[in-house]
Amino acid sequence: MNRREFERVRSPQWAKLSDALTELEKRKSSPPVQDLSEVPRLFREVCRDLALARHRMYGGRVTDYLNDLVMRGYKVLHKRKEGNWEGVLKYIFRTIPQAVRDNARLFWVTTLAFAIPYLLVWSSAWVEIAWIQSILGAEGMTSMEQMYGKEDTITHLRSKFGSNFAMFAFYIMNNVGIDFRIFASGVFFGVGSLFFLLFNGVYIGAAAGYVHYAGDPQKFYTFVVGHSSWELVGMVLAGMAGFILGLSLLKTGRMTIRDSLAAGGKKALPLIIGGAMLTVIAAVIEGFWSAQPFPPYVKYSFGACSWLLVIVYLTLSGRRFAHGS
Repeated sequence: MNRREFERVRSPQWAKLSDALTELEKRKSSPPVQDLSEVPRLFREVCRDLALARHRMYGGRVTDYLNDLVMRGYKVLHKRKEGNWEGVLKYIFRTIPQAVRDNARLFWVTTLAFAIPYLLVWSSAWVEIAWIQSILGAEGMTSMEQMYGKEDTITHLRSKFGSNFAMFAFYIMNNVGIDFRIFASGVFFGVGSLFFLLFNGVYIGAAAGYVHYAGDPQKFYTFVVGHSSWELVGMVLAGMAGFILGLSLLKTGRMTIRDSLAAGGKKALPLIIGGAMLTVIAAVIEGFWSAQPFPPYVKYSFGACSWLLVIVYLTLSGRRFAHGS
């Protein structure tokens, strides 16, 4: 095979590899596995072509081109890959907050779906306590009185759970379960997610209002202030994910329902992962910090810092800021 025949036969594969490498080089993140499926084979063939061209002395133009192609392929295939932790951190600090910002309107809709019933029911404690009593029921009122009444909160929790780790495990199961119900019920065209957000707003508002009526508000607020930001925002993100599922069923476009639901699930994934992450952080704080006998100013300061961290995380993390010249 002479040089011209060699180039004629092999050049389509060289061009295919060059186009694939160009596409992969443009990407800022590691390429998906499917994008690399053809590249290793093409790369090996080009390496053989380069060795053959040098052996047969096909000239500098061919060998220089193939050498450049081999070097580009080597950089793509053998470059330092992101470690697992690096990829996880990028997902946490870039992908998740960016997904929240991309759905900012939905964030506020979901927040209001929880906040409005919470505030209405909470404020009703000063109007007609019977409404709150009917929401909590006898068991709920007894629980709130035991935890935030005359009995010390720490003593009550220790008698109920036995250890900080047991409290942490309980809060993980309870809060993640709440978030999962909010998210999964979104498959009912978003109505389920809306219902659970409203329900939680009503019930938590009733609990907070009842403490003002029959308990010690300071015990309540010093206990919840540390983890409330993580827990409540995690719940909101779960609600956003649920609404996205519901909207994917309502707005299928030209896709089938199955494909639209799959696309909605992919879009909702960063939000539900973000919600779960915030909920886990809340459970850690709730289990190991919230019941500790620190002075109120320490608890409130910690709570303020927690809210600030959550706000900064969602609004600024992962942003690219332009630098002035």
